[in-house]
Order: sequence, then C-alpha cells, then structure tokens
Amino acid sequence: MDLGHLYIVATPIGNLQDITLRALETLKQSDTIVCEDTRVTGILLHNYGIKKPLIALNEFNEQTVIYEIIEKLQQGENVSLVSDNGTPLISDPGFLLVRLARKKEIPVFPIPGPSAVITALSASGLPTDSFVYLGFLPKNKTKKKKYLQYLSSIVTKDFCPTFALYESPHRIIDTLTQIKDTFGDIHVVVARELTKIHEEFTNIQISECIANYSQKAPKGEITLLFSLKSQENVSSQ
Repeated sequence: MDLGHLYIVATPIGNLQDITLRALETLKQSDTIVCEDTRVTGILLHNYGIKKPLIALNEFNEQTVIYEIIEKLQQGENVSLVSDNGTPLISDPGFLLVRLARKKEIPVFPIPGPSAVITALSASGLPTDSFVYLGFLPKNKTKKKKYLQYLSSIVTKDFCPTFALYESPHRIIDTLTQIKDTFGDIHVVVARELTKIHEEFTNIQISECIANYSQKAPKGEITLLFSLKSQENVSSQ
C-alpha cells in the first residue's frame, strides 16, 4: 500500500479571504484534517463548504495523537495539518508530527500562505534585509531578562537584525518594560489584529507605548517588532 501524504497547509491569520486556491484544493482532497481547535477550523471549512473528519492536535496531546495520525498516513490516507491561523508550526504545534513523518519516510508537502510575522514585517517600515523571529519570549521574568540580555550582547554593527516576536495582551506591558530596560527607550512597532477589521500598526517610543497600554490594555493578537538599526532614522524624524 502506498503511503499517504502529509500536507502543511497555511490558513488565513484573520481575513478568511486570505487563503490560496491550492490550499483550498488540498483541504478538499484530504481524507483527514488535523487542527489545533476543531471549532476554529470548522468555521473556515464551513465558509468554503468543506466537510472532512477533524482531529485535534495541540500542545497538550501532540505527543500521543501523532501516532494515530501516522497510522492513517501509513494506511494511505492523505492528511492536512492546519493551525488556528497562519502557517502551521510557527509557534504552533506540529513539529513532532512532521519530524516523525519524515523519520517514517512519509512524504511531507508545504502549502505556503499567510504568516503573521512576515505580514507584520512587510508593512512595519523596519529593515527587512535581516530579521530574527523570536516566537514567544519566556513567560518567566528572570528567563526573559536573561534572554533579552543575550540578544543585546550579540547585536553588533555588522549583525543588527530586526527582531520580531509574538506576545499576548496580558503580558505585553511586562515584555515592553523588559525590552526598554535592556535596549533603552527605543521605538517599536506593534502590529495588532492583522488582516482583521481593527488592524493596527503603531510605530511609537516604547515608554509611550507602555503608558498607553497601562491606561487601556490592548486586545487581540500582537506581533512586536524593533530594530536598533532603525533608531537613528526614527529619532531624527
């Protein structure tokens, strides 16, 4: 029996129209769709009239459910992996599944599409020739401080990338404060609710950003970006 194919399918990060024709065709032809949250993926599939069996794969069950999925692939089923939004595995579950599939010599095909970090970077106005994606910073304050100090130590004249990270609304003030303590009162770009109705890009001095969020906490998904290379140009405006 031929092995099935595992497809890594990028889905919209907000606006449901931001899905490729290839992604839709792949989802329609899949025997099973693996997703983070069946309710979230169900909305997307319903919008495009797609009905497929769903398997939930998240940070809590990934180490066990991947064997069920691998068995389906070995039996010849084609499986699509999606996340709640954006490109799977980018700060989302799926790495263990893809690694095991590769180990079992199961064909894995990427179906590219939206990614919040790339979307934010492209419209941020920050240098894009070199960037470092940090994912989510450590939740522990001590670990976060050490991590930021390490980043500060590796930045040089020849290596000065734009840094991009994800953060939740309830931790954003602490993260901004620690960045300020490490890098100074620099300018940052906060990209919020990308591709949605209330999409917002804010280019602002970090102390002002902290003050604003202290008065009114932000909502929605946040991508935070900053570059020490851009500070001189921003400050002179």
